[in-house]
Amino acid sequence: MNEIEMLLRQTAEAYQGPLRQYTPFPPAAVRERYESLPTALRESVLKEGESYLGYQYPRIFATDYLRFSRTGDRVAYEDLYFARRHALCALAAAECVEHSGRFLDDIVNGIFLLCEESGWQLPPHNTYLRDQPQLPLPDAARPVLDLFACETGALLACVTCLLGPELDGISPFITARIRAELVRRIITPYLEEHFWWMGRGQEPMCNWTPWCTQNVLLTACLETFDESIRRRIFLKAAESLDFFLKDYGEDGCCDEGAQYYRHAGLCLCNAMEILNVMSEGSFDPLFETEKIKNIAAYIMNVHVADKYYFNFADCSPVAGRAGVREYLFGKYTRQPRLMAFAAEDFRASGGELYSDEVSRISLYHRLQNILYWEEVYSYRGRVNTLPGDVFYPSVGLFLTRSNTLALAVKAGGNADNHNHNDTGSFTLYKSGRPVFIDIGVENYTQKTFSDRRYEIWTMQSGYHNLPTLMGLDQKDGSIYRATEVETRPGDGSSSISMNLLGAYPISRRRETDALYYRRSVTLDKNKEKVVLQDTTNLSDVILNFITYEKPVFSPGRLLIGSLADISFTGACPAEGIPAVEVLPVTDERLKKAWDHDLYRIRLRMNGNLFTMEIR
Repeated sequence: MNEIEMLLRQTAEAYQGPLRQYTPFPPAAVRERYESLPTALRESVLKEGESYLGYQYPRIFATDYLRFSRTGDRVAYEDLYFARRHALCALAAAECVEHSGRFLDDIVNGIFLLCEESGWQLPPHNTYLRDQPQLPLPDAARPVLDLFACETGALLACVTCLLGPELDGISPFITARIRAELVRRIITPYLEEHFWWMGRGQEPMCNWTPWCTQNVLLTACLETFDESIRRRIFLKAAESLDFFLKDYGEDGCCDEGAQYYRHAGLCLCNAMEILNVMSEGSFDPLFETEKIKNIAAYIMNVHVADKYYFNFADCSPVAGRAGVREYLFGKYTRQPRLMAFAAEDFRASGGELYSDEVSRISLYHRLQNILYWEEVYSYRGRVNTLPGDVFYPSVGLFLTRSNTLALAVKAGGNADNHNHNDTGSFTLYKSGRPVFIDIGVENYTQKTFSDRRYEIWTMQSGYHNLPTLMGLDQKDGSIYRATEVETRPGDGSSSISMNLLGAYPISRRRETDALYYRRSVTLDKNKEKVVLQDTTNLSDVILNFITYEKPVFSPGRLLIGSLADISFTGACPAEGIPAVEVLPVTDERLKKAWDHDLYRIRLRMNGNLFTMEIR
């Protein structure tokens, strides 16, 4: 491993002082910060809490858990599971703000329901080995530490930290029960078992590592465990974060996309801050290393406008608003521009307290948002709306903008975390509105993370802005990638070019055959236009393009709604293949990104050169 990859562990080992208590927010009984909250914010928190007074928490049966192994449906169980945790978060936050006791009974009901669940892990994560078949039901005697088991541990630890004396006033058995479950389900398996996301050697990591690690640290720090236990967790957590960082390029690009930055980069930030407080500021210098600063700034660079982000892999184009956590990452890494970006987007959201299902069930994130709400909402700083050309070589992602156009092109390969076969695809926005798009991903099912993943249409290159070559779409795997990648940034014009043939399972006919499929994409910033040029010596090429607005053809011309006027040469509609195909948007996850059906354009190249000029 190189120096940065072991730097967190080395920093943790070098600190020999006592580990400080991590107290990110005051207990509910300490009233000053809660009573000084803006009136509208207090009312919002109380209104949501009041909606759960007398709440009938959902019943969860064994057969609900079994649905995943029997039918592949994971949403039905998760809806029940997340509803319980969301209610408990809302009630606990309301009790902190008001501190009257009227929410406590419903909080206790939620605590005991969670403590009595047979397993905190989700059905698709119910396995002890990575990428192995899931067990149909949880083994209560041997807990699995997955994303949401760790998230549940942190939730209950937060409840105790905030409301421990109030709960003890009802019965001391409540906090005793929480502590016993945290020891049995989180602390003991964390210290005594190895789960893949903890990292080992060169095994590849993903967002699971910082996400789980953050929540184990919260569980250990918000409860009062012995110094010896906390030190073992302190050292192991730092080592796991090193394993995570080894898979990141120095450029800081998240290969899972903007949506997963929230679970990867932001959880890394929180985990590092917990380690930093525990060790009396020992990790401060690490926040200013180039790699960590680049990880933080990534979210700002992939933002297009308003709600839209440049997306690829399983990321949605509507990846969630920035807010308090992004602001704090900017603050810790001394990047005022990131702070200003996060504050501006937070205001655009109306100061929302959570933007997705995960943030709804994290009491830690909710309290962060509540207690920093006023600071972030009122922060004013300079935001450069045109960050300039950015190239992330670790992923092959090229970003460039003009006054009206925002273009992203992905080179790289097809072995990203949450991979789609999208090497060479591009997305284009004009005046903040989508022209050529990346569809995103449907609701996760059993098939999504199985050997049948690429049977799903949204994962296939034919449903990206990519060609089908010799009747073949791209293939997944690290060997399937672009070659001869060149970028040419510039103030007046910027471009990227590559040979895409290596991303397709096409065998050379003879060693002397020099087959190729070269694509170049150029943004002319002065003339406000994009030029796409594909050249090849292959004889059978179908060009695929995905649009949000309905395309209308005329000879050599294509209109995308009222947004883009496109001229093209070197291709025409193919016999027997619809030139425009409607892609119905029926999946609930896709509906959150797209308000109506999408369209796929299919053209056959009629020579060796295809040129498209987009204005």
